[in-house]
Amino acid sequence: MSDLFTSKRSRTDDPLFRNEPLGRVKKNIYQKKKTIRILVLLASALIAVLSIWYTNQLVDDLKDRERSYINLYATAIEKTANQEDEDVTFLFEQVVTPNKSIPVILTDAYGEYLSSRNLGLEEIENEDRRKRIIARELKKMREAYPPIEIELRDPTTQMIYSYQFVYYRDSFLLTQLQYYPYVQLGAISIFAIIAYLIFSYSRTAEQNRVWVGMAKETAHQLGTPLSSLMAWVEFFRADPETYDPSIVQELDKDINRLNMVTARFSNIGSMPTLKDENLYKILTNSVAYLQNRISTKVNLQLQIDNQEIPVRINAPLFEWVIENICKNAVDAMSGVGDLTIQVIQHHAEQVIIDITDTGKGIPKSKLKQVFTPGYTTKKRGWGLGLSLAQRIVENYHRGKIYVKQSEVDVGTTFRILLPTHMAEPSPTKKQPASATA
Repeated sequence: MSDLFTSKRSRTDDPLFRNEPLGRVKKNIYQKKKTIRILVLLASALIAVLSIWYTNQLVDDLKDRERSYINLYATAIEKTANQEDEDVTFLFEQVVTPNKSIPVILTDAYGEYLSSRNLGLEEIENEDRRKRIIARELKKMREAYPPIEIELRDPTTQMIYSYQFVYYRDSFLLTQLQYYPYVQLGAISIFAIIAYLIFSYSRTAEQNRVWVGMAKETAHQLGTPLSSLMAWVEFFRADPETYDPSIVQELDKDINRLNMVTARFSNIGSMPTLKDENLYKILTNSVAYLQNRISTKVNLQLQIDNQEIPVRINAPLFEWVIENICKNAVDAMSGVGDLTIQVIQHHAEQVIIDITDTGKGIPKSKLKQVFTPGYTTKKRGWGLGLSLAQRIVENYHRGKIYVKQSEVDVGTTFRILLPTHMAEPSPTKKQPASATA
């Protein structure tokens, strides 16, 4: 029979049976995820830089080609204006006429418009509009590149008697190519963000199913021994002469406590029912419960002025939140220090609960991780307390919980923002929400 319970590795070697923190068990996995995420980001940035650099190289080469073409264009115009032979006519027909992509404007020595190509003026009949387009394009060309000078010579003396200037700018194809990598990277980024959001939603839904399954299974497993214990307590209670009634009473208290834990797990597994409760009474009960179970060297105080604060909450779950935060605070203080629960209500729609300890505090680099499932600094524990607290407050009660302030070796304050009045959740919204921070 013993062989059934033995294996090559002892159960005590398994982190699950040693009750090691889940965060420590998964530490290497989390570190690898972080490293992979950084590597992916660096690779993406490198690809983006290389893509932009390569495209800019192509753009520069095309600019040089267009510049050479425009110089040839200007030379053809210059030779055509100064000479009238067969070779020049051929040059004009082969260089000037085929230009159907690069916008060009030819002006005289005083900057007055003479002619143009590839401005789309042929289809515009309105003269004023043509002039506005020419003026606008000429301004763009002057800002883009310096003009190419054309010398006009006297055919007989070859003396320069005037000048013309060729203005141009990048072709539409070249302009498209300049912005293409940014458009491409933008489209890829949008696609990546959408894919990431879909993946995150799927992962969150999977986590929710795991949470619900674990909670329901835990409640189910606790139910069987609880029924047996309740039967034994009734058996002991039926014979007070044989069994000490005080012992039976203490057993009954523990059974009630286990029943409450079972109810909490059952509520975690589905959308809990919210009822009108008095926050003062709930906090008073939690403080009374904690005072009998924490170190006598911890000064636990409840500061609340109003003894009637109506809230719509699930009392067992909210008591769980208070107990989790307070127990973490006691551990952070090593069983010695001040623990204060302060209730503030500035207006009727919201109540603020500050839980302050004088413990070792939380480093700023860890503040964003405290609500992550599995994160813990304790030697024992699973690191699920604060993630459960966040789920209960934010997903079930539509409130907010966060670290208001924390200073190393001084203490930490957790703040809970709780709406005092809100409608009963609709049956159509009874879906477990995310437990991650």
